[in-house]
Amino acid sequence: MFHEKLDEFPKKFLWGSASAAYQVEGAWDEDGKGESIWDRYVKIPGKTFKESTGEVAVGHYHRYKEDVALMAEAGLKAYRFSVSWSRILPTGSGDINEAGLKFYENLIDELLRHNIEPILTLYHWDLPLALQDKYGGWEDRQIIEDFVNYAEILFKHFNGKVKYWVSLNEQNVFISHGYLAASHPPNVSDMKRMYQANHNAFLANAATIKRFRELNIQGIIGPSYAYSPTYSLDSDPLNQLAAENHKVFNEYLWMDVYVKGEYPDVAVEYLKKNDLLPEITDEDLLLLTEGIPDFMGVNYYQTSTIAQNKIDGVGQGEVNYSGKKGTTEENGIPGLYKVVKNEKVEQTNWDWNIDPEGLRIGLRRIQSRYDLPILITENGLGEYDELESDGSIHDKYRIDYLRTHIIAIQEAITDGVEVLGYCTWSFTDLLSWLNGYQKRYGFVYVDRDEEDEKELKRYKKDSFYWYKEVIKSNGNNLS
Repeated sequence: MFHEKLDEFPKKFLWGSASAAYQVEGAWDEDGKGESIWDRYVKIPGKTFKESTGEVAVGHYHRYKEDVALMAEAGLKAYRFSVSWSRILPTGSGDINEAGLKFYENLIDELLRHNIEPILTLYHWDLPLALQDKYGGWEDRQIIEDFVNYAEILFKHFNGKVKYWVSLNEQNVFISHGYLAASHPPNVSDMKRMYQANHNAFLANAATIKRFRELNIQGIIGPSYAYSPTYSLDSDPLNQLAAENHKVFNEYLWMDVYVKGEYPDVAVEYLKKNDLLPEITDEDLLLLTEGIPDFMGVNYYQTSTIAQNKIDGVGQGEVNYSGKKGTTEENGIPGLYKVVKNEKVEQTNWDWNIDPEGLRIGLRRIQSRYDLPILITENGLGEYDELESDGSIHDKYRIDYLRTHIIAIQEAITDGVEVLGYCTWSFTDLLSWLNGYQKRYGFVYVDRDEEDEKELKRYKKDSFYWYKEVIKSNGNNLS
């Protein structure tokens, strides 16, 4: 729909940015921290761009005060960060590492001193290595008890200071990449194991939300879902059917379980017929209904355009982690769907669709199907940035990207969607997982590359000053 005038953003709208512990902190083995599955995975030759690791990352562990001061200068209302489980519990359970807990307490206190709302993510992919070695991590139901125990430590310690909690970040990504594509730890390609690990993650999420409420923790809690809304390639009925399949297996399979506590019927039938259905007990189904979130966290970067894929069709294709535009291959699930290029939108150098209207569409779909408030927990542009000799970085392309997506959010709000806030990805540059340090997302340039960490000096990009004005005007000044 078109509007003559857009509604203003809510007065308490959370204008923020986001990060993840492994991507920014560094200090991977300092102050009693245990190893995570990523600390091991990145040492496998050929898994990351130029063998890059997060051992130093961008040094946030030692420079958090400097980074928070920059956030305050930009006027951030919120900062979403994750806690490293193995920094709190080095072996995943047992005794608390007080030094690790103190780091996050210091970070939260620093944010609050600058009137920045902390949004704490309990899990952003860095499972303690000890639990992976002990019982296979997410593939074993023991993970449910261990995750709730870890979460309860943080709930009790930060109750009253943290009002916004994210339970699991992008379960659909860390499960599918870790257990199907073998592009994340634990480096597995087995669909049967993937669906069992996924079910255990659902149970851990629900049990944690249930415990949050039993403890009467102040605030709200929900998962962050990596949402790529589905388009059909065209009006061909078979492509439309493939798009419906994609919705079931890449939207409803995840969000229905979070919000309704049940798997979609079409997905269950497919999993049964292909011997992929995980072990699901009556107790599981009850637990899922007891852990309904307060909001849906949405990480949005792009849409997915879908075409039919016959039984002998394409499977896992090569993904562009190099930044060489046009190298992504078609991929899909034979018999269900395949993801194809959308000729109607531009793509980044990493072949991600630039589609702000897709964000509006996605927000509308979530509002319609689930009737929950939405917190946009990630949205941003990863691109090459150039540090000029005078210390400036002219990233107009990032400003243009964020501006159009903010307008899409405002349009969705005008449509009637309740949006709590908007966290860009990311505040500073960071390690982009498999992409190394060349793929930059931040408002603050961190001077390092894959071979040389240099001094990790911070430089404000043009987008830093632009976002500062956006926040100051509560979204009214996007020029």
